[in-house]
Amino acid sequence: MIDRYTRPEMGALFTDQRKFETWLEIEIAILEALVEKGEVPAADLAEIKAKATVDAERISEIERETNHDVVAFLRNVSEGVGDAARWVHLGVTSSDVVDTAWAILLKEAGERLIAEVDKLRAVIARRAIEHRDTPMIGRTHGVHAEPTTFGLKLAVYWTELGRDRLRLERAVETMSHGKISGAVGTFAHLDPDVEESACRHLGLTPAPISTQILQRDRHAEFAFALAVTGATLEKIALEVRHLHRTEVREVQEQFTSKQTGSSSMPHKRNPILCERICGLARILRGNLQVALENVALWHERDISHSSAERVVLPDGCILLDYLLAKTTSLVDNLVVLPENMMLNLEKMRGLVFSQNLMLDLVRAGRTRGEAYRAVQRAAARVWDENLTFREVILQDPEITETLSVEEIDAAVSLQRSLRNAPHVFERIGILDREEALAR
Repeated sequence: MIDRYTRPEMGALFTDQRKFETWLEIEIAILEALVEKGEVPAADLAEIKAKATVDAERISEIERETNHDVVAFLRNVSEGVGDAARWVHLGVTSSDVVDTAWAILLKEAGERLIAEVDKLRAVIARRAIEHRDTPMIGRTHGVHAEPTTFGLKLAVYWTELGRDRLRLERAVETMSHGKISGAVGTFAHLDPDVEESACRHLGLTPAPISTQILQRDRHAEFAFALAVTGATLEKIALEVRHLHRTEVREVQEQFTSKQTGSSSMPHKRNPILCERICGLARILRGNLQVALENVALWHERDISHSSAERVVLPDGCILLDYLLAKTTSLVDNLVVLPENMMLNLEKMRGLVFSQNLMLDLVRAGRTRGEAYRAVQRAAARVWDENLTFREVILQDPEITETLSVEEIDAAVSLQRSLRNAPHVFERIGILDREEALAR
């Protein structure tokens, strides 16, 4: 991933140097198991642990000759260790090391991503509670529907990110499996207890069965968790983009004093962060397609997946890490304009209460068809004659002979439409969560 979208901590996980260090950690874990079995001298392992180092630049130099990165890695280790290096990679195939290293690195990356989801959810919870009672118009098909609150909108994102967190947890668990079972997974050259011991030392679970590789449905599940979390972030950013529009202007991205919105139009304040989030989320979905196509390989293994994974797995983790941090900043610093929300809610001059009125007519004895037609007729006058819904209703004898003025006023009440909104906050547990985070 380019530096522009790479945060240092996550980027450091996927450097060549870190990869080779992880490979060496795996080789030593295997040797620890072999020493326990009495198949490798403990003194030689001690010498390997004392002398073995890896140098990414040197490995790259050797690989230009060998055209094989694992062979280049082993030669680099041997250069520093000497004769004891003959035990390194004993009975092991390249994928034993490479796939187990992917498991270690993706497990750590996934745990970092889960921590970032928690940070974002904490910010969303705070802003949702802040705006629990901030009324705004709810829209369906992009058209005014009924009142809602900005807090409820944010609470939806909070719960969805909770599901994303669970998906990431499951994906990390699925990926946290190593394999040291040999060229086709038959343990022809190392016994299964070596795999069990090495994986235990590495903090992994041995794959119950493998071929030369860990099966790529695991990696596809991991890529899916990244992609669907990215889709949630895009959903948040897209909504902010809509609400940021000049004609709506209910929220806007933070715009700092020295920020520039346009090279040609000094007045511009564009939702550039939201647009960036939406654009980069597309890459995560594209990476998922690659991961899915990597599942089907020839026989016990080919390497058509390998080159693609070197791109999509690190890039997916790095991108989601970046997107989570940027979305956290977006929500944390979001400028909310309640007065504009109320102005927009009132633009329909009360039509957003049409269902309240219809249901009250039904409860008062009208058939649903009669009630619907009466309210629709009144609504048409509001649309066409620039009147308020309440004044049209009070002029309609079919409605006023059924409902009193007090009942009509209750029907067009914002408080009535939003009376159960606080209950939703209690039901999803966002209040308890925020209190726990505060403690």
